[in-house]
Parts: sequence; structure tokens; C-alpha cells
Amino acid sequence: MSKPYEISIAGRKIGAAHEPYIICELSGNHNGSLDRALALVDAAADTGCDAIKLQTYTADTITMKSDRPEFQLKGGLWDGYSLYDLYDEAHTPWDWHAPLFERAKQRGVTMFSSPFDDTAVDLLNDLGAPAFKIASFELIDLPLVAYAASKGKPLIMSTGMANADEIEAAVRTARQYGTGEFVLLHCVSQYPAAIEDANVRTVPDLGERFQCPSGLSDHTFGAGASVASIALGGCVIEKHFTLARADGGPDSGFSLEPAEFAALVRDCKDAWKALGHVHYDTLGSERTSKTFRRSLYVVKDVKKGERLTKENVRSIRPGLGLPPVRLWDVLGRTASRDLTRGEPLANDMVSD
Repeated sequence: MSKPYEISIAGRKIGAAHEPYIICELSGNHNGSLDRALALVDAAADTGCDAIKLQTYTADTITMKSDRPEFQLKGGLWDGYSLYDLYDEAHTPWDWHAPLFERAKQRGVTMFSSPFDDTAVDLLNDLGAPAFKIASFELIDLPLVAYAASKGKPLIMSTGMANADEIEAAVRTARQYGTGEFVLLHCVSQYPAAIEDANVRTVPDLGERFQCPSGLSDHTFGAGASVASIALGGCVIEKHFTLARADGGPDSGFSLEPAEFAALVRDCKDAWKALGHVHYDTLGSERTSKTFRRSLYVVKDVKKGERLTKENVRSIRPGLGLPPVRLWDVLGRTASRDLTRGEPLANDMVSD
């Protein structure tokens, strides 16, 4: 790793010291249309995201056609599908990848993908993908992790369903076969995931435990979990994207629309900016406000030699007089000259 808790993808540094890296996941929301896929790239670029991610598989590279019950889906978004039919419908055809990568390049946005077998790794490597994403379901496929790592590019690995030992095995494999540059993303592999299950406190723990940048692959509704993870020290967010949920699509139900995704980007980056650093000094931007803090003022006319009391000297705003703590010192002392209501109290106005 180039330095602890920091990696670089396509020249963009990723780590807690840098703005959050926001990945726009297109998945299968192209709905089988290359034109729609290209429109998704354009709309994603307009949100201000840092990267756009595809998924690179065919039904035959990710599963097999079978009537056995374990290959059939029951309940949830994909109820009634077989694995084969779902992936056949949702996959991004391999001959679309080159035009999609070219469109992302034209829009100035990094593009990479999740490979699901070695042939997908080879395709993406030939296209110049600057990183590989290992999906949660593939994290335990250590030969795939090793092959992707062997291409000498950073890995982003989601950890949904994985226990600590399985994550450790994937990390060890990435370090053994690759550059050692990787990011771990906490993930709840439910679609959508309940906000109560987000457990984003896991995000900083991943980074500390495995000494790497960490973040969140977020399947919850909205942006709350993503922003919370940034506030806790996460530095990467991955979120699914669609042109419109009403258009349908395999992942549309838990994907953000363009305006929502743009707000996610803004809110995550604002949350990171708000973290700042620990300080107890007056900021430059606060200096003009200091004028309006409290201070001691003459609130009734006082003749020379007359005693200062709570009736004629008070702590009020603005802050041009003696500090309020001096009230204890000046009460009972006498005016060194005539004092006029509205004057800020100063040392030379009080007798010794």
C-alpha cells in the first residue's frame, strides 16, 4: 500500500484525508437498452460522482440454467425468477462495455466494473479499467480475488454476509497476489436494506482492523446511512442509480434518481468538510461575530464619583466593553468621570 489508509484510483487519492469517493452503480438499470445505458452514464456524470460502475457477467459466467429449487428465487424484488433468467435479463452485454467506457471518458468520469469470472477480469483489463470491484457474493471466491489482484490494480471489496475470518482471507489474498491497495466496503446484502440494519459503525472498524480505507456499499433508501458513514470516517460510498424508479429495472426499487444522487454527492462531501479538525481557537470567519458577544455597558447615566451598581452597569451585547467577568471587579467602585448611557465600559472609566 502506498501509505496506510490511502490508495489511488486513476490519480484520485482515496482516504479519510480526502473528499469522499462516490461511486454510481448502474447495475442492470439499463433495462436492456444501450441507449439507456449511455443516458445513465451521462446522467451519472451530471451528479458530480467520482466513478461509474458496471457489472460484467453473463448468465452463463455467473450461474447455470437449472430447474432445481435452489436456482429459483422466492420473495423480494426478484420473486419468481430463476437465477439464470434474472442475470440474463440484468446483465450488461460485453460489446456495450467499450462504448460505455468511451462515454465515461468523454464525460471525464472514471469507470470500472465488478468482474464475476476471469474472462470478465480480462475484458475489463483490456479496456483499461483502473480498478476492480469485488461484489459481496464473490468475496469468498478467493481464486477470483487473486486473479483480479494479479492485474496490479486496486480492488474495492464489498463485505456483505462475510464474517471477520472471510474478510481476513480476502484481504490476505489481495495482499499476496496484488499491489496491496484495496478498499473494504461494509455492506448489507439485502435489496433494499433496512436502515436499522445498516450498522455503519462497522465502517471505521473495517478500516482500523484491516488497515485500509473503508466505506459503505449502501442498499438502504435515501442518503442517511451514507452520510452517517462519512461522519464516522468512511471515505467511499457506492449507491445504485437509475433514471427513474418508475421505469422499472432489476435494481430500480432501491436506486436513487439523478436529483437524489446529486444530493447524496453534495451531502456526503459536505459532511466530510464539516468534520474539519479539533480546534478551540477563534476562526477567521468568526472574528466579526465576536463584536456581538456580551460585554459591560453603562445602561444609566453615572456622575463622576458615583458608585457602579447592577442598575447602571450590565453585561449586554455587543462586545466592545470590558469582558463580563470584570463585573465582579467594577461593582462598588466609582466612576472616574461622567458616564453616559450606551457607552462601553473601559478601565479608565473606573476609579482605582
